This record gives sequence, C-alpha cells and structure tokens, in this order.
Amino acid sequence: MKIALNPCKPRNPLIGAALFRRAGSHQPREATLRQRSGRALRRELTRPKPIP
Repeated sequence: MKIALNPCKPRNPLIGAALFRRAGSHQPREATLRQRSGRALRRELTRPKPIP
C-alpha cells in the first residue's frame, strides 16, 4: 500500500529576511527613549555647573 503525499507549497524566499530584521514602525522603542532620557539626566547631573 502506497501513501500519496501532496507536494508542499513553495516557500516565500523573502520571508526569511523579514523575520531576521526588525520589521515595523520606524519610531524608536519606548525602552530606547527611557534609556536615552536617563543617560541625558545622568550627564546633566555629573556635568559641573558654570560659576557666574
């Protein structure tokens, strides 16, 4: 008794590249914005204030 299998649909060759890169919004992520603001605050606090 032989089992007949239907051939699979060919895979899309472009989907692999889309899975490996970050596809989606061009806006920076919330975590990135929080880290940037934290770094900026730390930089301001460690920078010496000018004497008038």
